[in-house]
Amino acid sequence: QVQLVESGGGLVQAGGSLRLSCAASVRTFSPYHLGWFRRAPGKEREFVAAISWSGGSTYYADSVKGRFTISRDNAKNTALLQMSSLKAEDTAVYYCAARRGPWAVVTTRQSYDSWGQGTQVTVSS
Repeated sequence: QVQLVESGGGLVQAGGSLRLSCAASVRTFSPYHLGWFRRAPGKEREFVAAISWSGGSTYYADSVKGRFTISRDNAKNTALLQMSSLKAEDTAVYYCAARRGPWAVVTTRQSYDSWGQGTQVTVSS
């Protein structure tokens, strides 16, 4: 497993932008595929975006496609989630997660075995 720490959350007005970071404490970051999930008040944790170990493949939930961008820097053991055109419904706690194995589009949280503590994003309308 790998230890993950998210940062960058906060309060932003609708239409604004935020960039979330996920820092990994691991000797070798590159074997891990990464995902971002979120949990809104009263809702289940849902998939947001995923990126392969190399950064060459990405996948987004329909609700964020075109507004969010996931990226990673393996040299810095860091993953980013750039969020733009934020909406009130994007308000949630955002979690970074990691998994190993062959790359595939994996949106189920049970498939990720390492999680961060989450960072709160609040979008005011």
